[in-house]
Amino acid sequence: MIRSFVETHGFSRADVTLSNWRTAPYNVWAFQNVRDLVPTAEISCARVEPEAPLASPDFLSTRISTGIDGAETVEDFLRHAHTDGFVALRKGKVVAEYYAPHANVNAPHLVFSISKSLTAMLSGILEAQGLLDPDMPVTHYVPQAVGSAYGDATYRDVLDMRVSLDFEESYLDPQSAFARYRRAMLWNPPIEGTPVETLPAFLMTLQKADRPHGGPFNYLSPNSDLLGHIIETVTGARYADLLSDLLWKPMGARNHGSITVDAIGSPRTAGGISVTARDLARVGELLRNDGAVEGRQVLPAAWVADMRENGDRQAWQEGRNVDLPNGRYRSQWYQSGDADGAFAAIGIHGQWLWVDPSTQTVLVKLSSQPDPLGDEEGQDVFAFFRTICGMSF
Repeated sequence: MIRSFVETHGFSRADVTLSNWRTAPYNVWAFQNVRDLVPTAEISCARVEPEAPLASPDFLSTRISTGIDGAETVEDFLRHAHTDGFVALRKGKVVAEYYAPHANVNAPHLVFSISKSLTAMLSGILEAQGLLDPDMPVTHYVPQAVGSAYGDATYRDVLDMRVSLDFEESYLDPQSAFARYRRAMLWNPPIEGTPVETLPAFLMTLQKADRPHGGPFNYLSPNSDLLGHIIETVTGARYADLLSDLLWKPMGARNHGSITVDAIGSPRTAGGISVTARDLARVGELLRNDGAVEGRQVLPAAWVADMRENGDRQAWQEGRNVDLPNGRYRSQWYQSGDADGAFAAIGIHGQWLWVDPSTQTVLVKLSSQPDPLGDEEGQDVFAFFRTICGMSF
């Protein structure tokens, strides 16, 4: 028997709008159905191959120490952490999996700022092709950036979030510049009487803060949207097509993904990508294997090594936004700086891709956490990941 939308979700489809789609309870549906709300471009895989979830009753019932009331087992913790989908790979094989009742193994899920990390991977491929050079100034690729915050920044400054930018990510303030940014990307409804900006035009209005580029880590999403604009400008191709042809298909993705676009089709490369948990785990496995899949080099090994081994620790310490005390940030990826060599891509509302080379483990956690930044688990998430990585499968 087919259940109605209201029976399944507890609200009607008409209740979900551009004004509320990222808030609870609507986000539980919206994060897996972004294409119904915002214009998107498809990130095509070579051939859709629907996957079946792995039943993991023993794993989910495993008792763990979390210090959280009511979260004594793996499944308890995943529910507590608003998890929609969770995948664990060991040596490239799916060894455990979980999907909430409203989720599906083949449903693409918005990954928010993990999009930044995917964009940097595409940038790395283009660097190897000689189309991009991190040491070049932004204006070499986008002359229109003269007079903006990016007028005297390098491409590397942008990649490593070390741009001096007078901008604040005020996620919950409807009157902020960030709200204007969200209207430009079509994630928020327009304001009557206010012109709708395009995303590239908005980026060119941003101004430099009162400090030089190349200083402390300064995490700001417009930087990553600029990467997408540069990629499209340099190649003359659509971002979604490039990501499909250079990463998604060669990597062996099993489902199409998508990316949200603005009024003229500009990609929201800082946070607009939706993919399945399984395909995101394949991204982690690609990186764990130095950019290779079945002996084929998809991503330059030198780029992977640079991303995993470099990054300015002092810059991180002065501006870090994630509680990784020994961490670094390089090419839109977080490095733990710990002995296990773990690294991660992270998105708001509880999106995680965690790679632990020491145990040959890749973990993906996709979520519909109500508070974008609350991540009430905090260090609990890191402890949970390390607990899972330490398990025998």
